[in-house]
Amino acid sequence: MRHIGFVLMATASLTAGSWDLPQGTSVKDEGPRTYRFSVDYTTLSTKGDIVHRRREAGEYTRALPGGDVVWKNVTVAEADGATGPLAPAQKQEFMEGFRYHKNPASFSGSMAPDFFKGFPPTAVFERNLVWDEEMIEMFGQSQFEHLNLNQPYHFISSQETDIPGVGKFENRDVQLTWVGRSQRNGKECAVILYRAYFNPLHIENAGMTLQGRSHYWGEIWVSLTTKQIEYATLYEDVLGEMKLAGQNAPQIINVFRSGVFEPELQK
Repeated sequence: MRHIGFVLMATASLTAGSWDLPQGTSVKDEGPRTYRFSVDYTTLSTKGDIVHRRREAGEYTRALPGGDVVWKNVTVAEADGATGPLAPAQKQEFMEGFRYHKNPASFSGSMAPDFFKGFPPTAVFERNLVWDEEMIEMFGQSQFEHLNLNQPYHFISSQETDIPGVGKFENRDVQLTWVGRSQRNGKECAVILYRAYFNPLHIENAGMTLQGRSHYWGEIWVSLTTKQIEYATLYEDVLGEMKLAGQNAPQIINVFRSGVFEPELQK
């Protein structure tokens, strides 16, 4: 009976231990790795009718010499209405080869006024690719020591950010929840959910102003051995009052975003 009890205790200990995330580990890079990031923007009426669709997509490569990252082949494709095909994708040449040093502690400096100095002032969607990628890696890779299974961790609370040339955004309550394990690309991964609701935003760009709120959420698959992102999703719902230059009264606008961030697998 004592042997049986010991086996049961050892099994329970092993089971509990297997549901702890690795501690004190850093991201392991084995040379450059390229990801495909595609985000769909859907503009809707207040009744849910689709007015316009836009797809931003690009290739992001990390772990370059010196710790740099680079963006290439960023394209935009658009269409009016709900059903018509997107127009041929247009390459955004100003973002080709956009390179900078990766620094998770400072969002890679992407909130500095001169970070996007080669971008047109209206290129907010392209900036979003960079900010969203930084967010996904930060949420997925930097908080293992704070995450316990199925227990929400309040990562950011009531933090307002000034976005040069764009406006302001306040994260009311960013919650991260480790919900279990799964496999992606043949690798054992931690699955982390993130969500942030009721976030005030104010945008002023190229004569357009938008006052509203944002809900955003998604899932991240993180390798337990390398901490590399193996897959991630992004969803955001923005509702607000938009006023264009020359308009006397604002109009209600609803924009829904859905995105997928995934590595390009070698064939």
